[in-house]
Amino acid sequence: MIDRQQVTEIVKQWLETKQNYFLVDVEISQDNCIVVEIDQADGVWIDDCVELSRFIESRLDRDVEDYELEVGSAGIGQPFKVLQQFLNHIGQEVEVLPRSGSKFKGILLSADDECFTVRTRQRRIVEGSKRAKMVDADLTFAHRDVKYVKYVISLK
Repeated sequence: MIDRQQVTEIVKQWLETKQNYFLVDVEISQDNCIVVEIDQADGVWIDDCVELSRFIESRLDRDVEDYELEVGSAGIGQPFKVLQQFLNHIGQEVEVLPRSGSKFKGILLSADDECFTVRTRQRRIVEGSKRAKMVDADLTFAHRDVKYVKYVISLK
């Protein structure tokens, strides 16, 4: 079976020549189907996927082990897998599904290796008011406390 770390290292070599791209994931199934996901802030170009595919193929030997290779973008609307995806979407609307609650939408304000902060609109009773009003609330989550976070596609 092809080694995930070996493929990851090959992709990292290619990424050294591409300033804005970053690795999202490398998956290898039991039957040697290799799936490589890359991304960048401005979107992934098909020519770059083809170039990376050829780069990987040039460094793996099909005579030693047969494999299937798929190279593509992380996919818009898919859950974030790496910190760079969070950083690329700061200031944009995201959907969050906490492990202990229901999903909601808000603006991604910040993110680091440990946690991220989202600004939501919530109905709350404001001091001096009898009725609840919509107010901004900043919520911070540890990455481990959410099932997923993904970019919200808006067709407005």
